[in-house]
Amino acid sequence: MTPSSKPHSFSSERALALGRQTLAIEASAVAALKDRLNGDFCAAVELILSSNGRLIVSGMGKSGHVARKIAATMASTGTPAYFVHPAEASHGDLGMITRDDVLLALSNSGESEEILRILPPLKRQGARIIAMTGVPGSSLAREANVHLDAGVAQEACPLNLAPTASTTAALALGDALAVALLDARGFGAEDFARSHPGGSLGRRLLTHVRDVMRDGERVPAVSSDTLVGDALVAMSQGGLGLVAIIDAEQRPTGIFTDGDLRRCLEQGTDLLRQRIAAVMHPAPRTIEPERLAVEAVEMMERLRINALLVTDAEGRLAGALNMHDLFSAKVI
Repeated sequence: MTPSSKPHSFSSERALALGRQTLAIEASAVAALKDRLNGDFCAAVELILSSNGRLIVSGMGKSGHVARKIAATMASTGTPAYFVHPAEASHGDLGMITRDDVLLALSNSGESEEILRILPPLKRQGARIIAMTGVPGSSLAREANVHLDAGVAQEACPLNLAPTASTTAALALGDALAVALLDARGFGAEDFARSHPGGSLGRRLLTHVRDVMRDGERVPAVSSDTLVGDALVAMSQGGLGLVAIIDAEQRPTGIFTDGDLRRCLEQGTDLLRQRIAAVMHPAPRTIEPERLAVEAVEMMERLRINALLVTDAEGRLAGALNMHDLFSAKVI
């Protein structure tokens, strides 16, 4: 606590009021950006798209933190980008920026000395500049090829000093740029997954049924005239909670699961004298190996089943999987 600070007793009512006021101010600041998007926004998108280099994002202080996030979002959505600290740029890091690059410079005032200092050498070598400021008439806005207005009516800070609404607005405007670029590049879900291979999203979008399914001898399968007792032995050995019933061409004609067994026992069915064809579930649900594993999850949840048979292009049994397999692969 500094000598000039004055302690206040905590008031839950005041805390809630300030919290709600902050959210209202910041939401209003972001909403106001929508009506200010114009040809300059399109020019910024076209400038980045036409670049043969990378997008360099830079800013000082809180603007620097926002710039780092914008660079990360761009890089993960198809626009190669990285952050350069403007102060470090003046001491050697300027060599990281080439004439083919585009600089996205953030400064709420548009007068950040560290940013303005690196503009002349960048412009001299031919790099193009997009400015994102809260002051259209600022030095940075005038020097840039394109200016994006991220100005706000007021900060959420009660003193109207701490960067709050202004940083939120800049972050939202950066996201708007990233989304417009993503769409223009035709960047899809699989592209996104390739840049996130280590996360759960990458696993969900890159994992296919063939990567998860059990195949070969690990899939219990019997013919339709097999006795139920023998089919149960095969099911138990398979450990999948099911047995596939196949015809002479290896095409599934039915399925019998742990759930089917419980229902038969509840109904008092005499299983010992039955052929599996009499108690199997005909026309089983199947999925192809090339489908995404998340599609198997969706199908199982929608149909309220716990397992699926996998068939190849000719409809022959290629494998099987259950919810446990999908959990083990961390698809769900």
